[in-house]
Amino acid sequence: MKFKMILLVAVLMISQVAVGVQPTGAASESDPEDLIIYQNVPEVDPEVSDQTLDLQALYLQPEGHYTEVTEDLSWESSNRNVATVDEDGHVEFTGQRGRTFITLSDGSFSDRIGLHVKPDSSQKSGQGSPPNSFEVLKETGDRYQIIDRAMESLTIEEKVGQMMMPDFRNFNGQNVTEMLPEIEQLVEEYHLGGVILFAENVVGTEQTSHLVSDYQEAAEKFGLLLTIDQEGGIVTRLQTGTHMPGNMALGATRSQELATQVGDVIGAELSALGINTNLAPVVDVNNNFDNPVIGVRSFGEDPELVADMGVSYIEGLQQNGVAATAKHFPGHGDTAVDSHLGLPEVPHDKERLLEVELYPFQQAMDHGIDAIMTAHVTFPQIDGSKAISQKDGTEISIPATLSRKVLTDLMRDEMGYDGVVMTDAMNMNAITDHFGSVDAAIRAINAGADIILMPVGLEQVVSGVLDAVETGEIAQEEIDQSVKRILTLKVERGIFKTYEPTDREEQVQEALETIGSDAHRAVEKEVAEKSITLVKNEDVLPLELDDSDEIVVVGTSFLGGLASAIEQHHDHVTTLSLSGQSQLTSEQQTLIENADQVIIGSYTFNVAGSSPGNANMQVFNQILGMKENVVGVGIRNPYDIIGYQDVDAYIAQYGFRDSSFKATADTIFGENNPTGQLPVTIPNYDEGVLYPYGTGKSYE
Repeated sequence: MKFKMILLVAVLMISQVAVGVQPTGAASESDPEDLIIYQNVPEVDPEVSDQTLDLQALYLQPEGHYTEVTEDLSWESSNRNVATVDEDGHVEFTGQRGRTFITLSDGSFSDRIGLHVKPDSSQKSGQGSPPNSFEVLKETGDRYQIIDRAMESLTIEEKVGQMMMPDFRNFNGQNVTEMLPEIEQLVEEYHLGGVILFAENVVGTEQTSHLVSDYQEAAEKFGLLLTIDQEGGIVTRLQTGTHMPGNMALGATRSQELATQVGDVIGAELSALGINTNLAPVVDVNNNFDNPVIGVRSFGEDPELVADMGVSYIEGLQQNGVAATAKHFPGHGDTAVDSHLGLPEVPHDKERLLEVELYPFQQAMDHGIDAIMTAHVTFPQIDGSKAISQKDGTEISIPATLSRKVLTDLMRDEMGYDGVVMTDAMNMNAITDHFGSVDAAIRAINAGADIILMPVGLEQVVSGVLDAVETGEIAQEEIDQSVKRILTLKVERGIFKTYEPTDREEQVQEALETIGSDAHRAVEKEVAEKSITLVKNEDVLPLELDDSDEIVVVGTSFLGGLASAIEQHHDHVTTLSLSGQSQLTSEQQTLIENADQVIIGSYTFNVAGSSPGNANMQVFNQILGMKENVVGVGIRNPYDIIGYQDVDAYIAQYGFRDSSFKATADTIFGENNPTGQLPVTIPNYDEGVLYPYGTGKSYE
């Protein structure tokens, strides 16, 4: 019996050696056929940072795809006087000039890459020696053409799958916070290229890290684009971590440095979670104060400000390896209709668009933006073609998302963009009301879109697109170009399946240390403080109150946040929450009359809300008729003062995050000297300008 057991163990050991034991979670059951250094791939632009360079290794699989490998590798430097390399591929330059070759091997395959340290002739150094520059000398050959090789191996089903990016916000009526077998099957069956996450999916740091890892393990051959709308401000999905005040708050600071820091913080937190693509920043120019969907999501109304802040934000994201997405092309700022609810129109001609709406997009393109999201907005002077609405049979203009004249002729041919184009969510009413889900996807692909975001009915859309390719309604070339752009983005950002199983506990620990760190909170605090804009001050602020004075804070939405922040400075604070009324009750009047100080917290998002005829504005104006030295706070829109212009002091804070409320309260009580400047013009409700762009008072 003992002999038989020994023989059985021996047979098992021999059989494992013969067939090769694949690591758990590996992308393929086949042995790799080559090993290369990632930085040798032509599409990769290696950068030396702080005299270091982190090299990575890729296994090339027989099926045509590639996986990242980290274990059982040896790295060697041919000239350690120039640079050393450790067992993880981390290169450190010594400062000495010369050349070295870094060699990679796993015992079966090998590769190398050259590094050259030389004087930087472009930098003047006065009397001394010029500083060093670092050149990466890539190897060349077919083995490094990994994208072309992958394209040749993919089926049409796999290619179309790469172009789909559904959401799994809910499944069977429940929020998806962990991988479900049904979702895992969909990822595999449809060869999905990406998934978008929402607040319902990302409720905790450890939970999010595990969910993201599960998605990547479910992917068949290539790493998934795991995306999220983590703009900051009013569009913040992560329920843990650092909640930045938002784009218009950044615009009010006028600081490109802070914009880079914000992008860096957001990028670092997403990267720590394994989320590799941010659907941000918004680079729409908000030049319509009645815009219900962009508003404070924009950096402001000036195209140059939007471009400067947007490019800086993008750089911050990308330095963490997170892909950035500029949205919503060709511009959603000058609209008065929410495309989630209807089909907006921008009537301007191309000359105006190039000067205003398109300018920030062009700058983002010129500075290497990874992806651009389209707008479900019509631009009749760019594309005047029509379609028949499925909603009511009327003739409608084609929205930019479905327009080849916008996405290909304008964006690619005229503006020179060759990166990934992603549709805005295809479940929005601007699309679903007028176009069937399959027809909309086909139109978008033929227009030049590479990724269909949130297709309505994944199975039907995939099937419809495949049928369209088979019949020639969609050219095979369109699919191939889109998939090549998607794979190129993934390679450029290092988005791969891993050969070995990932160390989940290590990932979770990194995320816990990164998200909401003290350094990140410090950036959040600085942006909030420097964004606070004192638009009006009739010798009211900062407040000087006796300890026994009574403060009444009055308003509607997010009033609790303002009141809580005020309570940190004063003991006697009463909150008066309005409920759609246009006049104070007698009890409320008494409360206001007896107050020593009244602070109004207004909250609007469109013209109707800031109209003097609005019920809340009527109450605010009633209060102004009763009390002096009233302070107003525009919690979200800086335009609120249009509705209660006689307020004695007015602060714009641009959002409802805790850091903004705290900065406002600190400003009201003189602990923060306001330095923000309006990034938009506040018009008078009837005509003219109430407060011009750039308005901003301070205490000094």
